[in-house]
Amino acid sequence: MPHVFTGFKLAALLVLLSFTRGQAQSTEKLMLSGTGNDKTVKWQFYCTAGRNSGKWTTIPVPSNWELQGFGKYNYGHEKDTARGKEKGLYKYQFKVPAKWRGKAVNIVFDGSMSDTEVKINGQSAGLIHQGSYYRFKYDISKLLKYGKTNLLEATVAKHSANESVNDAERRGDFWLFGGIFRPVFLEALPAAHISRVALDAKADGSFKADVYTGGTAADEVVGQLYTLDGQKVGGEFRSPITAGNAAMRLQTTLATPKLWTAETPNRYRVAMTLRKGGQPVHTVNQRFGFRTVELREREGFYVNGTKIKFKGVNRHSFWPTSGRTTSKALSIMDVNLMKDMNMNAVRMSHYPPDDHFLEACDSLGLFVLDEVAGWHANYDTPTGTKLTEEMVVKDETHPSIVVWVNGNEGGHNFDLDPVLDRLDLQKRPVVHAWQVFRGTDTQHYINFDYGNGTHLQGHNVVFPTEFLHGLYDGGHGAGLQDYWEQMWAHPLSAGGFLWDFSDAGVVRTDRKGRSTPTATTAPMASWGRTARRRAATSPSRKYGRRYF
Repeated sequence: MPHVFTGFKLAALLVLLSFTRGQAQSTEKLMLSGTGNDKTVKWQFYCTAGRNSGKWTTIPVPSNWELQGFGKYNYGHEKDTARGKEKGLYKYQFKVPAKWRGKAVNIVFDGSMSDTEVKINGQSAGLIHQGSYYRFKYDISKLLKYGKTNLLEATVAKHSANESVNDAERRGDFWLFGGIFRPVFLEALPAAHISRVALDAKADGSFKADVYTGGTAADEVVGQLYTLDGQKVGGEFRSPITAGNAAMRLQTTLATPKLWTAETPNRYRVAMTLRKGGQPVHTVNQRFGFRTVELREREGFYVNGTKIKFKGVNRHSFWPTSGRTTSKALSIMDVNLMKDMNMNAVRMSHYPPDDHFLEACDSLGLFVLDEVAGWHANYDTPTGTKLTEEMVVKDETHPSIVVWVNGNEGGHNFDLDPVLDRLDLQKRPVVHAWQVFRGTDTQHYINFDYGNGTHLQGHNVVFPTEFLHGLYDGGHGAGLQDYWEQMWAHPLSAGGFLWDFSDAGVVRTDRKGRSTPTATTAPMASWGRTARRRAATSPSRKYGRRYF
């Protein structure tokens, strides 16, 4: 029998308290899956082909099904004829509180590989979602049985029916997996609610936010800033709600705020409250940091008026025994290891990461390049536009994100650049990895003496978003001091990003647990994997300060 969620003892109900007059309704969050590879929930599962296929059994969610003994292992460079094109059928029964009747209830998937069709109680929740690494949601308010048992069914196709998705995500130099690999949850909002908060907090203390609302009409949106320990800073600021506007603009100024940088990751919290007739209706809390990011033409990157150079590394969302399903603990460990190696930046190669990784970068201090997927090929414009919007809406408030990347190594859809420009209230720089674009030169794996008289003596701000490949250039340590001294000395250099942080090899469940490396495994990459293992048991985590 499928598991029935009862009593709500296992539910994670996230209550966001109002700090305004009265008590606003909260956004309630009810987990349907676990939160990561260290906490999962069993769902019913049926794999259509490959190992353990053709029968109903169970699978932990979130997970990649290959690492759980199902389907077929595939690498991105394999021919299409050799690829596993199995599907996974999921079922899960759950209850929702009767008091949720009349609320706006969404089902939210943080990541599913790849095409995902969702049904609630036998009825379609909406169009099939195509694209693996992006948060998507459906309003299922009218499909639920309140106070009763509901049935969730999800069909996940490992190989997308959209060839541009396969080109952008599934034909790269990395392992291919299938499955619901990030959390799934319900969120319940009041009928009149705040649906999105976009904000821009500058180093001079100026703060502005665009607040998007949904449902029935309310009168105004009111904001209040707090320190993270709950102390008010400044007074309330507000905006009336006017018909026909997609978003309400709120503004205030905070004198001498503590600024966010990779060295001093100071943060604040803003509470946005929707009011009607003077009474609070819905409150959303969001953490943020005051900081100003600038790309100055023919000069470099500046954060809070200070020129910076990226001492960066590329990172896949990956763990050997669970594939792309990770955890908050692993994210914190990875960020600490990067900082222990004297790094100040990380590139999300080649897709948006888990939320908890960005939260670790916010709180511990790393500059982040967040990326629309694309590996030598790109999403078509309608698909790419939708996925880019999903990425920005989920990630836009993180102060750690200082640059958007539109695709990797030729996987750039130029139609998506205006989408990033339009959506991002902070107007962060947009780059194309491996390309000269908008005053930046991010070419990959350049020789040390490349382009004498051009390049670093040219007109663009130079920072290779990949250099010193862990295999092809002899390992990360080979010549790094020469590269870094050159980067430090030249005013046009903004640093660079090593490839890559750690080995992305898997512990094969089809080969008695034998570890299988990627095509790009290298001594430094293997060292990174070993350091990650040590970090789990060592209190010091001091392994790599020699690298930068």
